[in-house]
Amino acid sequence: MPELAIPREQSQEADDPSARRILSVRLTPHRSLSKKNFYILLMIFSLISFATTIPFVIAGAWPIAGFMGLDVALFYLAFRANFNAAKAYEDVRVTPLELLLAKVSAKGHRAEWRFNPSWVRLDQESHEEYGVQRLALVSRGQRVEIGRFLGPDEKARLAEGLSRALAEARRGAYFN
Repeated sequence: MPELAIPREQSQEADDPSARRILSVRLTPHRSLSKKNFYILLMIFSLISFATTIPFVIAGAWPIAGFMGLDVALFYLAFRANFNAAKAYEDVRVTPLELLLAKVSAKGHRAEWRFNPSWVRLDQESHEEYGVQRLALVSRGQRVEIGRFLGPDEKARLAEGLSRALAEARRGAYFN
């Protein structure tokens, strides 16, 4: 997850304090295995599968080779689905006038929610042993969960950064 810093620099809207971004973060699912390392793992798995199949083929139990090949194919498909799921992300942007939450699925479908930072509340469900379990934005009867794919520590950091950003947004735009 990107660092949850509150940027002070201003973008092209330098003249308009109400358009200043207080918080802008992209949340992405964590994947510890890179594609290069996956292909290395797939090759090792395939070689081990091939090596264990040879004695069965020599002994005349050749259908085992098909099942071992099916194992390799399923292994590949499972990781491919995992990498496709990693394409999903959430964008959270807080300005003095708006909180924008955009969720983009792995297939590219985009859903957006816009909230007034003065009226939105950050709701947390915590477990004393496991930490923050759920985060949701609540406003006028609408509840949207954010960061579902994040771990408890990352959710806690997001909640802290988002709470600070909402507090700053509630103070309103300031002029230099």
